[in-house]
Amino acid sequence: MSRISSDMPLTDMQYHLRRQEESLSNVKSRISSGTRIRELREDPMAAAHSTRFDSYLTRLRQYEQNSKYAMEHYDIQDGYLRSFTDILQRVRELAVTGANGIFAADDTRYIAVEINELLKEMVSLANMTGPDGKQLFAGDKAFTEPFRLVEGTVEGGGESMIVRVEYRGAGANRRTEVSDGSYITLDIGGGEAFWAERMNVVSRFDATNYRVTENSSVFVDGVEIKLTAGDTLHAIVAKINESTAPVRAYVDPQTRGLAMNGTNAHLIRLEDAMGSSVFQDLGMIQQSNDPSAPNWHPSALVSGGSAFDMVIRLRDSLLRHDQDFAGSQGLGGIDLAISNILETLTLAGSRRERADFTWHRISDEIVNVGKALAREHGIDYQEAAVELAHLDFAHRAALQTAARVIPTTLLDFLR
Repeated sequence: MSRISSDMPLTDMQYHLRRQEESLSNVKSRISSGTRIRELREDPMAAAHSTRFDSYLTRLRQYEQNSKYAMEHYDIQDGYLRSFTDILQRVRELAVTGANGIFAADDTRYIAVEINELLKEMVSLANMTGPDGKQLFAGDKAFTEPFRLVEGTVEGGGESMIVRVEYRGAGANRRTEVSDGSYITLDIGGGEAFWAERMNVVSRFDATNYRVTENSSVFVDGVEIKLTAGDTLHAIVAKINESTAPVRAYVDPQTRGLAMNGTNAHLIRLEDAMGSSVFQDLGMIQQSNDPSAPNWHPSALVSGGSAFDMVIRLRDSLLRHDQDFAGSQGLGGIDLAISNILETLTLAGSRRERADFTWHRISDEIVNVGKALAREHGIDYQEAAVELAHLDFAHRAALQTAARVIPTTLLDFLR
C-alpha cells in the first residue's frame, strides 16, 4: 500500500510561488531604481562599463559647475574693470581740462580735489569682493584687502589726501579645473590689472664675485627658478630669462648688480624660497615681518608705477598749478593706465569666452555619456512593464490554481 503525504503538493506549490514572487520583486525593483543591474554577477561587463561611465559623468558635472562658476566670476570682474575704466576716462578728461592754460591756480586745485575723490573710488573698486566673500583682485590671497591707502598732507592740498597706494595681494594663482588636466585661471591680480608702467628694478650691490652657496630656488612673479650651488650672477640672469616669468634680467653696467625689466606693465614680485636668501644677498629685496608690505631693498632702484600712482602724480601737478606737467607726463601716465586696463579687459573677456565654450562642450558631453550609461545600466521601461504584467498574470493564475488543487482540510483530502 502506497502512502501519500499531503505536504508534498503544498511544498511544491509554495516553492514555485516563491520563485514567481522573487521574479516579480526583481522586476519591480528594476523599475523603481531605473537600473537593470543590481549585482555585479548579473552582467559583469556591463557593470564595469557603467561604473566607468558613472565616474566620468560625476567628473563632468563638477567640471560643468566649475565652468559656470568661472563665467560668473569673469562677469563680475568685467563689471568692476569697466567701472574702473570709466573713472580713468573721467580723470583723463579732467587732465585735459586742467592742462588748459586759461585756468587759474584755484581752478586747477578744484580739479585736483575731484581727482582725489575719484582716486578713492578707484581704490574701492580694486578692493571689491565677490559673492563668495573673496577679494576679486588679490590673487591667491583671497581674504586680504589687496590695496592699502596711505594718507597724508600734500603741498597745495587743504585736507588729508592719498599719498600712496600699496599692493598687498599676490599673483593670480587661483585656478579651477574644467576638464581632465586642463585649468582656467580665475583671478587677475591687482598688480597686473591696475598697473600702468613697466617696472625696472636695479640692485646697487656689486655682485661680480657672487656665487650661490647651495642648491636653492627663487620665485619671480610666482615662477620657481631653481639655482645650483656655484651659480654666478650671469648664470642666475640666464636662468631667469629662460623661465616663463614676464621679466628680462640683466647685469646693470653701472652698479654691476642684478637688474630686471618687466616685459609688460605689471608689479614684479620677487621672493626667496624657504631656506634661500639669494635675492636678499643680491640686494633686490629685504626680509620683512609684514608679508603684505612692499619688500624692496632700501638701496634698490625701483621705477614703474600703478594706475593709482599715475592719478596721484597728475593730481599733485594740478595742486602745484603745473599745467605743463599735467598736459605731458601726467596725461601720458593716465593713457598708459587706460591702455593696460583695456588689455586686462580683453584678457578677462577671452577667459570668459573660453569658459563659455567649455561649458557648452561639457553640457553636450554629459548628455552623450548619460545615454551611454543608460544603455549599459538602464532599463527599457516599456519592456519592463510588459514583463511585469506577464509575471503578475502568471502569479495570479498560479494562486488561483493552487487554491483549487491543494485541499484545504483533511476531510477534502479523504473525500
